[in-house]
Amino acid sequence: MLSFSTFALFFLSLSSLLHAKSSDGDSVLVVVEEVHQKDFTIFFDGLKEQGYELTFRAPKDETPVIVEHDVPAFSHVIIFASESKNFARDITPQSLVELMSGGTNLLIALSQKQTPLSSLASEFSLILPPPGTPLVSFFPERKDPPSVIPIDAPASSLILSPKLAPIWFSGVPHALGSNPFLIPILNAPAESFAADSDGAADALVDATEKGGEGLWAGSQLSVATGFQAIGGARATWVGGVDLFSDKFAKKEVSKGVKSGNTQFARDVAAWTFQESRVLRIDSTTHHLVNTTTPLEQYTTNDNIVYTAEISVYNPQTSTWEPYSGITDLQLEFTMLDPHIRTALPAVPGQPGKYSVTFRAPDRHGVFKFVINYKRKGWTHLHSSTTVALVPPRHDGYPRFLSAAWPYYAGAISTSVGFFLFSAAWLAGESRESKKAKKAQ
Repeated sequence: MLSFSTFALFFLSLSSLLHAKSSDGDSVLVVVEEVHQKDFTIFFDGLKEQGYELTFRAPKDETPVIVEHDVPAFSHVIIFASESKNFARDITPQSLVELMSGGTNLLIALSQKQTPLSSLASEFSLILPPPGTPLVSFFPERKDPPSVIPIDAPASSLILSPKLAPIWFSGVPHALGSNPFLIPILNAPAESFAADSDGAADALVDATEKGGEGLWAGSQLSVATGFQAIGGARATWVGGVDLFSDKFAKKEVSKGVKSGNTQFARDVAAWTFQESRVLRIDSTTHHLVNTTTPLEQYTTNDNIVYTAEISVYNPQTSTWEPYSGITDLQLEFTMLDPHIRTALPAVPGQPGKYSVTFRAPDRHGVFKFVINYKRKGWTHLHSSTTVALVPPRHDGYPRFLSAAWPYYAGAISTSVGFFLFSAAWLAGESRESKKAKKAQ
């Protein structure tokens, strides 16, 4: 018969599965017009069920404050930009960039009309089309307006769930700049283009006459893009706020098949709020081979063992678990430039542990053990430990060097030759003096 503790453990584990939380905190500020809150109830209720604490605020309101005493008051900020052109003083492109630098995650969704927040795109190396040119497409054939487009989810994605149903989108696309920290989440269909829906045909004719110049079109455009900052914060830029609406969540893409908007919104929020693909370095150690004590300085040509322990966040249990799934982790032993760059493989049978043994270079100075792991979709891992590398002491060199035996032999032979020559010369001089005496 099962005990009460067994039942309690079962229900606690079930509760943890239903309430996945962020590794970065659960407080969320939602900036949205009060009259539009009811348009996103499915998305907001889903966040509440996950355990997030949502606080709502209108774009023009001054309270609750986003930053208090130079400290972010919320772990995450959602901005569903309305068509309002007036925002509070703490909701400006510059303040949002500073907020992200402080570690706050941002989820930003725009309306089709240009707002002051549209200029924030350039901070993330995103390029918006001219105002008044939403994404339109006449394929596939449907009863909806050309600006309401079903977009197929990518076959493989770092962020989205597999086998996701098409997503309804209505909004403004954007082109990606050269920033390496950008992560495309959902690209525009190949047959779509940015133009005024009322004059879309005229835009195509004009672009054709100009050889395609000035036409924003094709799958090189994106409608949802992520950004992973060096400091760990994340931001997601979505070109249309309607993607999160109840209307699109309930809308069918074909008879009897609901859209993938609900799951798409959940996946995007999970990545942005640092539930998924979150890594951290728990500890690093270094020591000589056959020892366990870290040293502040090593000698040139020492054999050094470096070890790092890495864990991944599990949102289902809200715990950090050892992670050995990194196959391309590297260690650099650097002084200004890397003198040694070597693979840092996982240790078999020891989850989360990565270790490598290498020989220190034959050059003294101040060196650093550096891990700098940056991959799209994952949090960046960075660790730097400074040690000194010194030459051997006067008594630390071997008495004889095997490579110097030719020099040893040369010195010995020269000494022996000099001794023999001196002996022969002295012996010859004494015999000559004896002969001279006999002659007298």
